[in-house]
Amino acid sequence: MRKSIAFVLLLILFLSVAFPSLALVCRNRDAHQICILSIQRSAKNYWEYRAAVSVDGVKRPIEVYNCRSRVKVQRDGTALPFEHNDPGELICSFFQKS
Repeated sequence: MRKSIAFVLLLILFLSVAFPSLALVCRNRDAHQICILSIQRSAKNYWEYRAAVSVDGVKRPIEVYNCRSRVKVQRDGTALPFEHNDPGELICSFFQKS
């Protein structure tokens, strides 16, 4: 009797825990699949996003995407303008304020 009660309590406890989900945002653009793996909005500058993306399954390092200036800032501080179908275009269009 005690074993069955303990089992039921453990089952209820296990089912009540919310595990983090792996929700990726992926879009296909010009035969490339661009996925946002993780994203964090800047608290100071609402137009900046720190994001890790993958292009065609290849993960890129975290970069800062500035949607106001349309540039991405790499880890070494280099600012590069968005290219055609850049992941920054997806990030800025997906999270665009209306």
